Amino acid sequence: MARHKVEICGVNTANLKVLTNEEMISLFKKYRSGDLLAKEELINGNLKLVLSILKKYNNRTDNMDDLFQVGCIGLIKAIDNFDLSHEVRFSTYAVPMILGEVKRYLRDNNNVKISRSIKDLSYKVSKLKEKLTLDLGCEPSVTLISSILGIAENEIILAIDSTKDSLSMFDPIYNDGGDVIYLCDQLADKKNNNYSLEEKIGLNDALNSLKAKERYVIEERYYFGKTQMELSQELGISQAQISRLEKSGLDTIKKKIL
Repeated sequence: MARHKVEICGVNTANLKVLTNEEMISLFKKYRSGDLLAKEELINGNLKLVLSILKKYNNRTDNMDDLFQVGCIGLIKAIDNFDLSHEVRFSTYAVPMILGEVKRYLRDNNNVKISRSIKDLSYKVSKLKEKLTLDLGCEPSVTLISSILGIAENEIILAIDSTKDSLSMFDPIYNDGGDVIYLCDQLADKKNNNYSLEEKIGLNDALNSLKAKERYVIEERYYFGKTQMELSQELGISQAQISRLEKSGLDTIKKKIL
């Protein structure tokens, strides 16, 4: 079977090597001893890690080559700062750093303007998260970051949210192969609520007819905006199961009210 070929910055992604953990450790030891060729091997052996992070940003930029280069800058920073003595896998340390570079690039090239003070705080939070992730082996909580920086949690959350991508009202959020649900379909118009009493009763009856898990997933997804991944972690089941529960619930609702 032929491997799928994609060219980014002149790199054939089908031919990218993936290093084993043992190879990574050996190359880091050589690099720390001054072997610059080892650094080059580390970069080339982790380009697929950069690509895996960039997948979700496919529709956020017109130039994936630029974004790939930015991701590589984050990768190089991670390689330069990684410490083997912490006994953390390199990917655990590198992902936040690569993401940080990508998000900063997208934020700075975004049409939505963020104040300088929030940008500065966002940078401090990002750097502290990177350090704590390496020290702790997991992503730190907002409470911990707040206590270290001496800044209120709501300000930390605002700084973190400022790095998130802006969404179009016409971004698809659900597609079962038939009707597509767009973000604007889920935005309530509180000034002009034109739903009739019959429609509200019909929707309520349809929700009541769902199985308990289906109803919970539908309500959490469409009333409270939770992601499938969040629900997966909350309920202790796979994201695929959440997707099936959501689809089944929506199909039942359609049959009841249409």
